[in-house]
Amino acid sequence: MEKYIPAAQKFVSFVTESVSPYHAVENAKKILEAAGYKLLSERQQWQLNLGGKYYFTRNQSTIVAFAVGQKYKPGNGFNIVAAHTDSPNLKIRPHSAVEGSGGYLQVGCELYGGGIWATWFDRDLTVAGRVMVQKGDKYEAKLVNVKKPILRIPTLAIHLDRSINEAFKFNTQQHLVPILATSAANQLNKSLPAPSGEKPNHHPLLLDILSKQLDCKVDEIKSFDLNLVDTQPSTIGGAYDEFIFSPRLDNLCMSYCSLQALIEGTSDSALANETNVNVMMLFDNEEVGSSSCHGAASPLVLDVIHRVTSLNDPSSPSGLVDVAIRNSFLVSADMAHAVHPNYSSNHEPLHQPKMNQGTVIKHNANLRYTTIAPTGFVILELARRNNVPVQEFVVKNDSPCGSTIGPIMSALAGLRAVDIGNPQLSMHSCREQCGTADITHGIALLKAFFEQFTALDAQITVDA
Repeated sequence: MEKYIPAAQKFVSFVTESVSPYHAVENAKKILEAAGYKLLSERQQWQLNLGGKYYFTRNQSTIVAFAVGQKYKPGNGFNIVAAHTDSPNLKIRPHSAVEGSGGYLQVGCELYGGGIWATWFDRDLTVAGRVMVQKGDKYEAKLVNVKKPILRIPTLAIHLDRSINEAFKFNTQQHLVPILATSAANQLNKSLPAPSGEKPNHHPLLLDILSKQLDCKVDEIKSFDLNLVDTQPSTIGGAYDEFIFSPRLDNLCMSYCSLQALIEGTSDSALANETNVNVMMLFDNEEVGSSSCHGAASPLVLDVIHRVTSLNDPSSPSGLVDVAIRNSFLVSADMAHAVHPNYSSNHEPLHQPKMNQGTVIKHNANLRYTTIAPTGFVILELARRNNVPVQEFVVKNDSPCGSTIGPIMSALAGLRAVDIGNPQLSMHSCREQCGTADITHGIALLKAFFEQFTALDAQITVDA
């Protein structure tokens, strides 16, 4: 296991600092820039070079990076790996100032995605995200991460509910309201300005904490997108250091593997003979259906293909875009379900992925995943050629099945696609678990895709 620790440690640092989709994108930007990728703006015409490496962001929460092969010609394909930056969490409401009974200041939150909400009780929580700040006559979106536990959602003592171990039932509106402070302590604090006029949307105490983090005045805070964050950092654990215990593994794990694979798979030597464009896309809003201008259901993938295919000539034939799409391939990279030792009966007996035994190819006959024979073969063959372990997964016939951005993007753009992901436990919990070795396995598999898919695709015949 020792040889897998360095890559895992780098991921642990990445996910600990990526406390929101905005922070994940900001951290990805830093890594890309250190690797020589140059920033583009969607608001401007692009000037691209063969062998060039570029990236751009949308909404600060979605990031796209691509490297143009030295032998690329308009109409050639795009080798795409797509993942997502968001995870289920609690988001602070536009009007969050809750005066709780019993003399507490509480913060009203809205559920984002399909989390296992019981796991958010009794955690040491804080807030992080994006704040719109006024500076003179300008307004700027700034990131914030309060690195101190300031919130908690306490459970009810067993003495007051003897049935709690039989069924932990709670109302998400009434009981998922974190405590910020006591009213008594707040009244004793004379440093905070007393609210005047209408009742403020947020507790002045919360705004004061944010203003100190942002080095601005409270009245310069105009709006924000903030989510709750578990302050316990990610860590490597288990008796043999074979596990990663962490928040947001779904899907920052595959986002990180995609990012590292792109960087390692687009060296100058790798691009020298590349005829396609290697692309990484990390989207926001997968957990809520992807229907946003920066989600996978937007035309973003088509925007990229259109822009790059024109290669500095907006008047180039539009038919080349259709050809490029037919020559392209999508790897949808989203975490998979490892077999649970205490609930093994919930898994299909012949398809039980295990942590540290490789990335999982995900199948579903009802197309909740995009994998079909030709696309699954691509991953199996790349794994075989590079001695990278892979596994396969399907759900039981009597079990529901999740989905990914794969079917959305494949149907939107007409892309060939496959669904893969590293195996994990406790998906959508406040704290999740995956295998230390699978960080290395995931990066190696996706790197092989970037470096070798173009040549492999030339050997495959399905349609004329």
